Amino acid sequence: MPPLSASSLSASSLPGSSLSASKRFLALDVFRGMTICFMIIVNTPGNGLYAYSPLNHAAWNGFTPTDLVFPSFLFAVGNAMSFVMSRWDQLPQSQVLAKIGKRTFLIFLLGYLMYWFPFFETGENGHLTLSPISHTRILGVLQRIALAYGIASLLLYYAKPKVSLAIAVAILLLYWPVLFWFGDPAGPLSMTGNAVIKLDKWLMGDNHMYHGEGIAFDPEGWLSTLPAVANVIGGYLAGRFVQQKGKTYEGLAKLLLTGFALLTVAYFWDLLFPINKKLWTSSFVVYTVGLDCIILSSIIYLIDFRNKTGWTYFFQVFGKNPLFIYLLSELGATLLYTFTAAPHTPVYNWIYDNIYRHAGLSFGSLLFSLSFMMICWLVGLFLDKRKIYVRV
Repeated sequence: MPPLSASSLSASSLPGSSLSASKRFLALDVFRGMTICFMIIVNTPGNGLYAYSPLNHAAWNGFTPTDLVFPSFLFAVGNAMSFVMSRWDQLPQSQVLAKIGKRTFLIFLLGYLMYWFPFFETGENGHLTLSPISHTRILGVLQRIALAYGIASLLLYYAKPKVSLAIAVAILLLYWPVLFWFGDPAGPLSMTGNAVIKLDKWLMGDNHMYHGEGIAFDPEGWLSTLPAVANVIGGYLAGRFVQQKGKTYEGLAKLLLTGFALLTVAYFWDLLFPINKKLWTSSFVVYTVGLDCIILSSIIYLIDFRNKTGWTYFFQVFGKNPLFIYLLSELGATLLYTFTAAPHTPVYNWIYDNIYRHAGLSFGSLLFSLSFMMICWLVGLFLDKRKIYVRV
């Protein structure tokens, strides 16, 4: 990662989001910041067993507010790309490809290192040993962001917006039969019989996959990353539209109606191809892009039409250093789990059990996650006051 920048640029670390303050749209910054804020809250409950149900992912088919967080991050990546891609036309092709390749590689590498962190583990003899790479997860949240960004950038650069949209629609339509054709006939959309897990096992093996579901199954698998490209392209098109017509009532109405139209399509598609975040089904993509359009419309209305901006700075702090703050939250939580405050009790669990649990099992879990989020916000505030914005 390049050194920290203390310039006057309002550069964030989402791919394609380094731009001057005069060219930024406050609503898009706030949208990105809200996404990071909620992502930290849902990722760091005091005790996941007692978290309120809206703060948990759907067990399989279905949808909760938490399921909107990751696709909104991808939507925000597309928003950011819409500001800088117009400048790529003035750059040599080799320089554009180098930029895309560098960002894709660095974000993917950061995600991989995040899962390998803290790199050492205690062996049977009590000595520290290097955590085996052979058992390190390859894919994950940042890796999906990197791949979806890289693919979407190349599509938009070479094929332009209309053709890219057509390709995104084709991916969503083809992903539907692919899951049915290559999944188990008895359960092509089940956790153990879907085509996503089959491809991941063949390419990576169990040891490099996520085991949080009780089996080797990666919710950020190779195959399910393809429909996620459509979330980025949807964000790009929305960001481009906002820049052109977003501050007019006509533009706001069109964005809002687009969101409702997508929700309607997703509702009926769900009857045949269920909304499923862990398989990243096509209906899930359409549903989340629709919701993001509606949320973005609401933010634009409050900020640009009602001039209600007093609440926005809190989320701008997150939105200006999104990748850094996300990494900080994940690595911070990992360290709290790594160190112990009592025999066999991680610091993370000890804090919840001895402090927050007294407020109630579920409410205490929420207070823990809010406190953790606020610590991350304070770090972001420190960076923003010093005009430090981490870029990849």
